Amino acid sequence: MNRSISLWQLMGFAVTSLGGTILHFLYDWLGGALWVAPFSGVNESTWEHMKLLFWPMLLFAVVQSFFFKEREDFWCVKLRGILLGMVLIPVIFYTYNGAVGRSPDWLNIAIFFVVAAAVYLYEARLFEDGRVKCGSPKWAVAVLGALAVLFVVFTFLTPEIGLFRDPLTGTYGI
Repeated sequence: MNRSISLWQLMGFAVTSLGGTILHFLYDWLGGALWVAPFSGVNESTWEHMKLLFWPMLLFAVVQSFFFKEREDFWCVKLRGILLGMVLIPVIFYTYNGAVGRSPDWLNIAIFFVVAAAVYLYEARLFEDGRVKCGSPKWAVAVLGALAVLFVVFTFLTPEIGLFRDPLTGTYGI
């Protein structure tokens, strides 16, 4: 694997891990400040844990994009990585809980870090093999923008379906 790409992906994993951990607690630390709610976890739902992965990955991708300008596939690779992470979190969580029952907190935390690692490894492979054909990087950015909008909207107008339900309180959203 290219050393430069490996280093970037390792930094991305660190930023995402640290950022996601901080965002998990930030809403409570700031006394329920509404301005931070769209970016941080407001409850323990699976959706909110997906948010903890999405925002740090997106922020890191924006910074990283300035250094990967020559890569036409950059935003398509990032879109694939973020979507993979957003799929893996609920799939692993619900599969485990469906098979075993309620998962301990340490396992939920581990799921987040394992998913973040898997996503950055996946992206590294895509960058290395260069086989991702990105017809329109603008389309990939638009999809990421739409996801960002959904995270903001669903923080305040939360659908009452299982993905958004806080397993501790049985409530939805804020």
